Amino acid sequence: MELGTERSEGVHAVRRAGQTLKLMHTVNVLDPFDARTAGVIEVIGRQIRAMPPHRIFAPDTEVLGRAALLSGILCRLQGYEKDAKLRALQDCVLFLQAQKLGLVVLTANVGDYDILLQLIPAGRALFYRAK
Repeated sequence: MELGTERSEGVHAVRRAGQTLKLMHTVNVLDPFDARTAGVIEVIGRQIRAMPPHRIFAPDTEVLGRAALLSGILCRLQGYEKDAKLRALQDCVLFLQAQKLGLVVLTANVGDYDILLQLIPAGRALFYRAK
């Protein structure tokens, strides 16, 4: 896959949808009484508004339902609790949405995505190492 192709742009679009979900979760968990919260919410809002709408794909109920089941399996296998469960659900939504659109997930999360690929071999993920 070459950069600049439609498929490459699709990878970014699915990733952006996942980022939006994570950003919105962050807004929800911020302390409303902390003086820094308003500034952080403004920065997050700018990031979300900067995402072109035509490059964001919203998962449908089938993807969300399958992701809920898959994340339960992943959490059980990995022994996740609390916030890790939400992250696992987000990763499963991203993985299944990318699969449905025929896209590849770009991730450094080898541990979870290796398991996801074993459970659903038709999915695709490209791993990288953060320096």
